[in-house]
Amino acid sequence: MTSAAGEKGAESTVPEVVCRKDGTVTIRAARWRMTLAAHGQTAYVHAVGGGHPVELQLAGALDRTDGTDETLETGPVAWHTEDDRPVLVVPRRSTVWREALTRVVCTDEGPEISWEVQGRGVLRDVLCLAVRAAFGGRGGGLRPSGHAFSTLFSPNPGPPRRLLRGAGESAVIGAVGDARPGRGHWFFTPAPLCLALSENRFPDDTDPARARGPLPWWTLSVGADVSDLTFTQLHYVPSDGGFHLRLEYEGHTEVDGRYRTPAVLVSPGHTDPYAGLHAHRRWLEGHGWAAAPYQGPEERPLWWSEPMFCGWGAQMARARVTGVPAPDLSTQAEYDAHLEHLREHGLDPGTVVVDDKWQRSYGSWEPDEERWPDLRGWIERQHARGRRVLLWWKAWSTEGVPDEWCVRTSDGRPVTLDPGRPDARALLAENVRHILDPDGLNADGLKVDFTADTPTGESLTAQPGRWGIALLHQYLAVLHRSAKRTRPDALVVTHTPHPAFADVTDMVRLNDMLRLDDPDPWAPVVPQMRMRAAVAAAACPDTLIDTDDWCAPDREQWRAYTRVKDRLGVPALYVSTHLDRTGEPLEELDYAALRELWSRWRARPGDREKGGGPWQAAGRSGASGRG
Repeated sequence: MTSAAGEKGAESTVPEVVCRKDGTVTIRAARWRMTLAAHGQTAYVHAVGGGHPVELQLAGALDRTDGTDETLETGPVAWHTEDDRPVLVVPRRSTVWREALTRVVCTDEGPEISWEVQGRGVLRDVLCLAVRAAFGGRGGGLRPSGHAFSTLFSPNPGPPRRLLRGAGESAVIGAVGDARPGRGHWFFTPAPLCLALSENRFPDDTDPARARGPLPWWTLSVGADVSDLTFTQLHYVPSDGGFHLRLEYEGHTEVDGRYRTPAVLVSPGHTDPYAGLHAHRRWLEGHGWAAAPYQGPEERPLWWSEPMFCGWGAQMARARVTGVPAPDLSTQAEYDAHLEHLREHGLDPGTVVVDDKWQRSYGSWEPDEERWPDLRGWIERQHARGRRVLLWWKAWSTEGVPDEWCVRTSDGRPVTLDPGRPDARALLAENVRHILDPDGLNADGLKVDFTADTPTGESLTAQPGRWGIALLHQYLAVLHRSAKRTRPDALVVTHTPHPAFADVTDMVRLNDMLRLDDPDPWAPVVPQMRMRAAVAAAACPDTLIDTDDWCAPDREQWRAYTRVKDRLGVPALYVSTHLDRTGEPLEELDYAALRELWSRWRARPGDREKGGGPWQAAGRSGASGRG
């Protein structure tokens, strides 16, 4: 038996490696231990806090567009040290790659696993923690990892009624989604790439901050530099007593030589899912994979934290009454009426968001002069009243964009603007400059929506390079950098609470309360929005939170949410006279509650400067933050 405990002494937290005569390898760390079989196919990871071990299939599979990756043989296991940490290497013979291996870095938090190949090909999918066995005899085919988990937490909101789900259910995190069945995971695009699992059973509406039991939570974290996140989605794929992860590359990542996948950290020992998210961010920070927020020439402007009025809910309420489509009600006259009504009830928003569709074309971003005959003059009048104005921006739009600057279908039809093309990037940057420049529209920032329209599809043609999450980050980087060059205090709002996106967003929007296309969209609002705020605060602790306000299922739920908004982030108001879903009018007690909320929020400049209220501060510490 040999050991790597060596020189660090008894106080060391460096995991210890023990190699036995039968070829098995055991790793011992403060919070976990792992045993690898001599053939290197499987590893059993135990949490020191108890519970059943997780059986990991180590080989992985990097499928190409021209062939499926199967494993003919694995092992033997070898190990060495890097930065004083043990690194295990398990070679394997692949049916499509010249060389292949699994690399396991033994960290204090858990085993950090990545997969390397050498050869030439284009990636379709990467299967993590699974193997396609082609050993011959029994046990061939796809082998997932095994577990005894009961509960799964995804930081990517799905059905708003459910905060937790069973470990036998699927989950998706990525940059793609919409209202269609099976694709309703578009509230955060992307959320942190971190799933949490527990052997403890909880009702699906349990507050994740209170989801604590006798056994610890485990996390599955995926990380790399954002430019290497060239997949559209991370899938948690359940099976009978098992699971694996699938990364969808869709034929847009070419391997020519040696390639290493993003790392997967398997980390036990967390008290609740939010503690796991905090640990996930620390892990990303340790690798340099979490971005720092934009640092302007001055401190964060206080106006960013002013209560906001966004007109979309008011437009929808008017559409209910008039029968006119809501986008056609983004007009100068309508917004003047909304703001005057709020003024009559003692409400003076510090920021006004002009929503869809103020522009003539989503691709050229010139005002529709029939609806907004003098948008620049209107913005200047808001400035004279001490307000700031954000304009709604529909991401990825091709309207008015030359086809050759777009991601296109195989028969040439445009799908999205392609930020991989220099001319498309120049168009984006110029449009942002025109919107924010004092010589242009003189707006103060952008509310970026529809990031879930990130292009997806193997047959699509695009500029070679980035795809998926990496392509979305490139798109937002063009917007954000142009905004800051034009107006250093510009505010850019997105719904992308991934730690690597903190440099391209100034404020994370919690997004819609409901999935209105569900057969029964009603859901309790406050638990869902608290969950989203806690995810955003854990993933991007120095980024402001926009609490959103659309679409409340009824007035009772809207009132309940209004009472707690300042505990989550910057208060936002989307309606002026009526709720759009039910048609219920706002009463004087509602305006009084809003006046009290805004007054309370404005009286706490310290919280506003830090980016949120007590709930966001609690999100940094891992506490539940309930008041």
